[in-house]
Amino acid sequence: MEENKRKIVRVEIDSKACISCGTCTVLAPKAFEIDDQGHSIVKDSWKELSDEEIIKAAKACPSEAIMLFDGEGKRMEL
Repeated sequence: MEENKRKIVRVEIDSKACISCGTCTVLAPKAFEIDDQGHSIVKDSWKELSDEEIIKAAKACPSEAIMLFDGEGKRMEL
């Protein structure tokens, strides 16, 4: 039986789409923080969270600024 294999291999923020509401930082503080310009950025520690936690934060983003990518480099549909 195959172990839990991670589907998300890359997380990015579209800084032009980010409206700095901070929802992602509340739902997944290990994955996101607000930078000096007031935009969310992805922290290296996002990999410590499950795919489900990252997907939950991405779905909660009102401006859809969080982009998730699979192992083939394709953007994942949420």
